[in-house]
Amino acid sequence: MLDLTAGQRPTSDSDALWSSPKRHWSSLTEATAHLPAPVAVIDREALRHNAMDLLVRAGGIPIRVATKSVRVRAVLDAVLELPGYRGLLAFTLAEALWLAEQHDDIVLGYPTVDRASLRRLLGDEQAASRITLMIDDTAHLDLIDSVAAPGTRPEVRVAIDVDASLRSTSLGHIGVRRSPLYSASDVAAFGREVVRRPGFRLVGLQMYEAQIAGQGDAAGPDAPVIRMVQARSRDELRRRRAEIADAMAQVAPLEFLNGGGTGSLEFTGSDQSLTEATAGSGLLAGHLFDGYRSFRPAPAAAFALDVVRKPTHDIATVLGGGWIASGPALASRQPLPVWPAGLRTLGREAAAEVQTPLRGPAARELRVGDRVWFRHAKSGEPAERVDRYHLVSDGTVIGELPTYRGEGKAFL
Repeated sequence: MLDLTAGQRPTSDSDALWSSPKRHWSSLTEATAHLPAPVAVIDREALRHNAMDLLVRAGGIPIRVATKSVRVRAVLDAVLELPGYRGLLAFTLAEALWLAEQHDDIVLGYPTVDRASLRRLLGDEQAASRITLMIDDTAHLDLIDSVAAPGTRPEVRVAIDVDASLRSTSLGHIGVRRSPLYSASDVAAFGREVVRRPGFRLVGLQMYEAQIAGQGDAAGPDAPVIRMVQARSRDELRRRRAEIADAMAQVAPLEFLNGGGTGSLEFTGSDQSLTEATAGSGLLAGHLFDGYRSFRPAPAAAFALDVVRKPTHDIATVLGGGWIASGPALASRQPLPVWPAGLRTLGREAAAEVQTPLRGPAARELRVGDRVWFRHAKSGEPAERVDRYHLVSDGTVIGELPTYRGEGKAFL
């Protein structure tokens, strides 16, 4: 049903349906008028545009698809059919085991202490050969050994997660709190410990630069500071990755060195220490990516809610809406009402679980039963709220794509 290898892109972005908000959102309203809200859609042409754009931005380095930011198997399968995409980055071991029934190159992006899933992995030769666990502490190795001792289980593929944040004497810690491993000497020492342990095979390394990939730099009062910090972080990270890659070459032959994120693919692709990048959010393109200077993805996914009441003449209230993205509890993590244009949430209520009041000039014209379109902030959260996306092509619903939830899965 979902084939991204066929068809052609518009001759230019201006020819695409999504380039005209009025045509795009009106066509989606018409196409889904027979469907009850909440209704979520994926635009096939916009998805293909984004998938191809990510490849161009990565500059030829293979892209591993981050499943957390998609959570729709049909989309994962279709993207992996495109030359230039290779493998999956899963977010839980239970999910990885499920995906490993059909896919043979899955890296777990985070450490796991899920003993039940570890028992399944360690009792399944095929799954063990297809899944790479992420580690950054000998405690992870100890826990795996406590589930099944070396010699009684298949060899376990592991990769080392390395902190890619910027540590500045003046600015402090810039980035996310991930691995305790930071310097080349730290990583090499840990790598030697892993290699010495029976029953494990060290195959890779991951360094995710969240402070670059996950922070827009296009506008706002903080934009100049963000650009300065990101430039400093790129310089530091390029040097440190090279040092780590050189040190690890003396420890073990690695199959991959992974970096990246949708917001930093140009940088990742230019870093000669890396062999692959990871991206996922840029495929469905949440509105957080409107804040980047270097690229502008097409709005490939969206959802609609219906107006259920008018508490005042200038407020229209839709049912539902609190599909909040991960991260700090800021307005930027809320879904964004995009059509009709000019709507905004209320400061004291925001996008809420059961109802979302909307204000703005367009709210005066909305009536009970009218439809309002929203864009998600990141990319994974809509799939946790609906059991299917409706696949749209040229303004027509052409199929359905079950989400993880629609397949009866809720991993995290």
